[in-house]
Amino acid sequence: MTAPEVVKAADVLREAARTLTPCPPVRSLLGDGDIKAAYAVQRANVRHGVAAGRRIVGRKIGLTSSAVQAQLGVDQPDFGTLFADMAIPDGGRIAAGRLLQPKVEAEVALVLGAALPHPHCTVADVLRAADFALPALEIVDSRIAGWDITIVDTVADNASSGLFVLGGTPVPLTGLDARGVRMTMTRGGEPVSEGTGADCLGSPLGAAAWLASTLAAMGDPLRAGDIVLTGALGPMAVAAPGDEFEAHISQLGRVAVTFAKQTEGERP
Repeated sequence: MTAPEVVKAADVLREAARTLTPCPPVRSLLGDGDIKAAYAVQRANVRHGVAAGRRIVGRKIGLTSSAVQAQLGVDQPDFGTLFADMAIPDGGRIAAGRLLQPKVEAEVALVLGAALPHPHCTVADVLRAADFALPALEIVDSRIAGWDITIVDTVADNASSGLFVLGGTPVPLTGLDARGVRMTMTRGGEPVSEGTGADCLGSPLGAAAWLASTLAAMGDPLRAGDIVLTGALGPMAVAAPGDEFEAHISQLGRVAVTFAKQTEGERP
């Protein structure tokens, strides 16, 4: 039986997403520091999404920055679920009003050709399982008003997931120096974020191995075909209507997205 506080927090977050009205932090319902309860909320809303017809296509890793971990008082990353309806085409446009308070970060994405079922996954396992890598933009969002979050709030809120954009040219991992990739992200042509693969938990492949091990230990392993957003390579940037973002990741290429102006009224 699901605890009443978990049900309540899941309902609050779902209503905030439905109405596009930010809600107060849910840590007041779950208890500050109760990460186990926060993941229970996340799972409840993932199940609700699947029951409503949404299709799971992968996972995202969050809190890969040591500075952000220190800010939230944690010593490990977190994860969330990716649904097919969160995908935006490379170079696509995000309709005004689709998200509450979006921010953008650039990442390395992996697409798996094989499952990763072992609770002690290694980087070698990831290299064997991944079909290819892509440059990616993650548009993070928070249903919590003013991004007033702790680890409990972001985990419960599906790791502050919003949307994601994948580049269109797959790159095999053979010969890819994932730790050494260099990223520059621009907004309107002006640089707003820089970083390297080493800034993502030491390497995007190491981050993916952590995720695979964690999910396998929970009995819900990564599967063939899954997309894995391995975590930000640099600081996130606030997005506003009309903004155009482009990221270049060495060895992988470019990926871009535009936020529609308020007057455009385009559909997502």
